[in-house]
Amino acid sequence: MQELDSYTRMVRKQNKQEKRISSSTTAAIGAVIILIGGFFLSYNYIISKKIVAYDYMASVFNRDVEILDYEGELEKEPVEEELGEVTNDYIGYLTIPKINLKKGFLDMRSELNNVEQNVTIISGSSYPNKEKGNLILAAHSGTGWKAFFNDLYKLSTGDKAIVSYKGKTYTYTIVNIYKQEKTGKVAIYRNYDKTTLTLITCTNFDNATQTIYIAELDSVVEE
Repeated sequence: MQELDSYTRMVRKQNKQEKRISSSTTAAIGAVIILIGGFFLSYNYIISKKIVAYDYMASVFNRDVEILDYEGELEKEPVEEELGEVTNDYIGYLTIPKINLKKGFLDMRSELNNVEQNVTIISGSSYPNKEKGNLILAAHSGTGWKAFFNDLYKLSTGDKAIVSYKGKTYTYTIVNIYKQEKTGKVAIYRNYDKTTLTLITCTNFDNATQTIYIAELDSVVEE
């Protein structure tokens, strides 16, 4: 009888241990499920914010943006050069060595000249070969293949940007970086006695503002 009682106590002890292990395992599995669920909820929230930012950029830069001069007046529409037939091939390239960026841009009349597919030339721009003109390029920041300007935030004044266009290389130096609220208007603070390049993109981690980079022409070299 004593041996039977000992055996019974041992079985009961084992059952208690198994229940404790089972409870711990269940709790661990539950915690993992909660963590995974939290991750996907956070990820979906972040992606939704990125989509909102993309949608805003598309709504602004797929139409004619009001480009303002430093006094808040509308810039005069530049005299466009004769480009001939519209093509969907790249007519030039933007290269920024510091961030390993090289991306083509199209004739501003092209149907593919939009931020959903390419770095975009904004209406009101001049091409690089116009003296004292201003080439204005816009693109997405964020995630995904179309976030061509995502690394612009790494740039500082003094960094170089290079544009290849019609057999010539135009080298610019960034002289000013500033932010503005997203209102459908972009004020360009530049020296109108200089030939300039302006880059525009959404500010990283800030859906309320856009960042503008002003670069001035240093040199022009035949390719």
